Amino acid sequence: MKGFARNLALAVLAIPATAMAAPAPAEGDVAWDFVAGLTSEVGQRLAGSEAEARGRQWAAERLKALGFSNVAIELAVTRAYVRGLDAARLTLPVPQKLAVTALGFSGTTPDAGLEGDVVYFASLDALKAVPAGSLTGKIVFLDHAMKAAQDGSGYGPYGQARRAGPAVASTKGAAAIVIRSIGTDSHRNPHTGVTNFPAGVTPIPAAAMSNPDADMLVRLIGKGKALRMALTLTGRTAESLPTGNVIGELPGRDPALPPILVGCHLDSWDLGTGAVDDGAGCAIVTAAALKARGAGQTLRTIRVLMAGAEEIGAAGGAAYAKAHPEHHALAMESDSGADRVWRAEMKFAAANAALADRVAAALAPLGIPRGQGEVEGGADVGPVIAAQKLAVIDLSQDMTHYFDLHHTPDDTLDKIDRAALAQNVEAWAAVLGVVANAPEEIAPAG
Repeated sequence: MKGFARNLALAVLAIPATAMAAPAPAEGDVAWDFVAGLTSEVGQRLAGSEAEARGRQWAAERLKALGFSNVAIELAVTRAYVRGLDAARLTLPVPQKLAVTALGFSGTTPDAGLEGDVVYFASLDALKAVPAGSLTGKIVFLDHAMKAAQDGSGYGPYGQARRAGPAVASTKGAAAIVIRSIGTDSHRNPHTGVTNFPAGVTPIPAAAMSNPDADMLVRLIGKGKALRMALTLTGRTAESLPTGNVIGELPGRDPALPPILVGCHLDSWDLGTGAVDDGAGCAIVTAAALKARGAGQTLRTIRVLMAGAEEIGAAGGAAYAKAHPEHHALAMESDSGADRVWRAEMKFAAANAALADRVAAALAPLGIPRGQGEVEGGADVGPVIAAQKLAVIDLSQDMTHYFDLHHTPDDTLDKIDRAALAQNVEAWAAVLGVVANAPEEIAPAG
């Protein structure tokens, strides 16, 4: 769902056995134990940080303990954001603290912060419409109206307030920008996430505000009150920080056949512990690969990719595609939370119509229908899909409540329903049981 970072480089590390290795859990507990361990024993895993590095080592050891082969950490570098102090308060019409968080790649305020009059915009289009230079010295408050949807479809259009809004405000002369969080909750939790300043656009301090605080500002504006805000964001953008991917395989009976690639991302934002985004995804693909093998060694190799630096530009996925030009058969990714799979969408070449039908038939007993929408794949497997024109399967999770938690302090283990997690594993294993045992050529999907 995000763009690709710059400055990619690679190195491969062998994984030594260490005390971090844990006994393999019972089959039914693999997914839960994985995400519980990752979030408890490592915690948040901000891209480029020491915590992300610990997450790579933890995941590699866990894959080894679970019986995966050819486990490796493949290092890369990425442009990343190093968080500092995030604080905001109204100074007019009445002093009030505000719940804010800096956006990734935000500009930096002076250590003492900055203060300015607030100018309200109800939409990104309204901000785009004002003349260049008309907001000099002002702090923009950018509103929007994201609503919950089962397919998460609001994230694309309304997320532009975060992705593009700060750059637009900069071109209008604004000193800073605060957006309503890109989320659907009513908790006093701001939602972080990356923003982008194109070449030639000066980064300005950019933050997201919790929805209840945004509602309060809208009420004050509706009463004709003039607003003034003090804002402190001392984080910084850093070039060439370390990141990397973890890969592991369950070898197939025929190593000459191209492998099935299943992906997720290990990094997370730093407000929560990255349970839903995307510790659950890594737990699902790991457990499903093992479950698919439980009926016997699959014909094709199943390769798990746990990518790094997805949240700030998907550097890990781009690095994987560069390091692995060997042909893959098909790619899938889990990065939409931990709620139940409700739909399957596929992109196969016409020659593989019968294989697509077998996948649909395997999912039918689980009550998961075949959809006809666009197939995305995901940011971490996207580069290799694009490079090789791979077949893709999307298992769509219910995202009705995903953006209540997304990029917030509420992204913690207790938000995951164990039954829903198990249903994901069952659905993924059903698909892998078909595609990893497909004897026919899986043709490029174009």
